[in-house]
Amino acid sequence: MSAIEMAGQKKLVLITGRAYPALAERVAEELGAELVPTDARTFANGELYARFDESVRGCDAFVIQSHTHPINEWLMEQLIMVDALKRASAKRITVVAPFYPYSRQDKKGRGREPISARLVADLFKAAGADRIMSVDLHASQIQGFFDGPVDHLFAMPVLLEHFKKTIDRDDLCVVSPDMGRVRVADVWSDKLGAPLAIIHKRRDPLVPNQVSVHDIVGDVKDKWCVVVDDMIDTGGTIAKAAEALKKNGARGVTIACTHAIFSGRATEYLSQDFIDQVVVTDTLPITPEKQFEKLTVLSIAPLLAQAIHEVFEDGSVTSMFEGAA
Repeated sequence: MSAIEMAGQKKLVLITGRAYPALAERVAEELGAELVPTDARTFANGELYARFDESVRGCDAFVIQSHTHPINEWLMEQLIMVDALKRASAKRITVVAPFYPYSRQDKKGRGREPISARLVADLFKAAGADRIMSVDLHASQIQGFFDGPVDHLFAMPVLLEHFKKTIDRDDLCVVSPDMGRVRVADVWSDKLGAPLAIIHKRRDPLVPNQVSVHDIVGDVKDKWCVVVDDMIDTGGTIAKAAEALKKNGARGVTIACTHAIFSGRATEYLSQDFIDQVVVTDTLPITPEKQFEKLTVLSIAPLLAQAIHEVFEDGSVTSMFEGAA
């Protein structure tokens, strides 16, 4: 069966888009369910189409889509799937977007700019979504953009479990790559019992329009540094941060990140000598050309499956992360 029925009443349905079906399959396996067979296709002119091959009437539906490149196509596909579910009389529709699209456009930095993260939330609502589930939102305020429940999941427990098993916590130091990630890095610091350092980026006044100079706030000399961030895109900024740590005497540098976007020359930057290890989760697909020797990928599927189970059973998603953030 493609659905899980409880007490003859509730029916859980899992649906995936075409962006990253492997993740949805792992989530389904964790839940002991199957994905609903779906006819999804792209027409010659670029228009998208989706139809479910079995009834979804009265179901509690979860539409899983990872917003990787080409992000606009996969966003539109998920919207179409939500619309199809609504018109097919699904009882409740939850958008599962492990990496929330347009999350970096969460505010206006200058005049005449959009707030695209809010627009995406409005699109999901207009399509018929009742709920959104996402992992490590770039800005917590995005939760307020959607007129309905938002389950903000944290990858920190998955990453921390890995580090507690594999890293020597003697002489360990947790590093925030910028001022915006200090709160998260501080929680990591408490969990690992390690001191906190912060990288302060500023422009070199002697070299206009050039890359930032990095000042380190905290002692990293002879420390093994774990730099924690929510996403790595091109990798240039995080690579410069690692270089600054090594120049300030760090014994080693590990990068810990939730969303591995890995655009452009990211693998080249992350493979440089001053980075010893990169640990990420699989919220986004990491294709063979994006993989490299220093990379470790952890599965986010058990976390997503547990959250979906809690929502379906009207349990508590918050209880999964007590003290995590």
